[in-house]
Parts: sequence; structure tokens; C-alpha cells
Amino acid sequence: MPLVGFNFDKIVIEKLGKVEGKIDIKNDLGIDKVEQEKISLTPSEEVLKFTFRYEIVYEPNIGKISMLGHLLYMDKPNEIGGILKYWKKNKKVPKELIPLLLNAVLSRCSVKALALAQDVNLPPHLSLPRVRLKNT
Repeated sequence: MPLVGFNFDKIVIEKLGKVEGKIDIKNDLGIDKVEQEKISLTPSEEVLKFTFRYEIVYEPNIGKISMLGHLLYMDKPNEIGGILKYWKKNKKVPKELIPLLLNAVLSRCSVKALALAQDVNLPPHLSLPRVRLKNT
């Protein structure tokens, strides 16, 4: 079923040091919380709220981008209940949902992080396409 919402709750970017030498860029992404939530799209419509975190760390101690937010996921009531029970028991998202959720987070956060990194002069965390002259 569809994702019906995506929101950032907190975005922090820090440039802590000079960008020089070998830089190691580490990414972290995860779902930290799942809870049921009511929304007013239709009467008594319930959704699941997946709270996520997305982090990029530039080492050694060069900078950090951190994003917290949530996704809203709508499904049939019995499916919502099953996902919630699975989360409460295992503290994991059912594997069938992982690609949908994490790909949504990656697509939104990666683009936002790219722009934010450029604003504070941190290197891009993604490989960007490059134009090269062909030797003839």
C-alpha cells in the first residue's frame, strides 16, 4: 500500500574542520520507531508512522549531516495491526516493507544532503557524473 506522507522533523548540518587529505564518508540509515497514528483523510483512517534517521559523517572530524523524520504508511487495518505487532515483538520492520521505506528515505534525504553539503562546502557524499574529453 502507499506511503501517504514524508516529513522532516529535524535537520542538522555541521562543518567541524577543514576539508583536506583523505576523507572517509560514512552513512547510516534506520527506522527507530513505529507507531499507529490517526489521520483525517477519511473517517477513522489509521496509518503507521515510521520514524527514521539518516546520517552522513565526514571523518576525521570534518562534518556531519543528520536528518530525523517520519513516513506515514496506509494499509488495511489487519495489515497495520500485523506490522505493529511484528515491530513490538522484534523491533524490526517486516522485510517486505524495508525496500519501500528505505528507498523513500534515501531518495529524499540524499538529495537534501547533497544540497546542504554544498551550502557549507562539504564534499558530495554521492558520486556525481563527470564530463571528460575523449582523446582523439
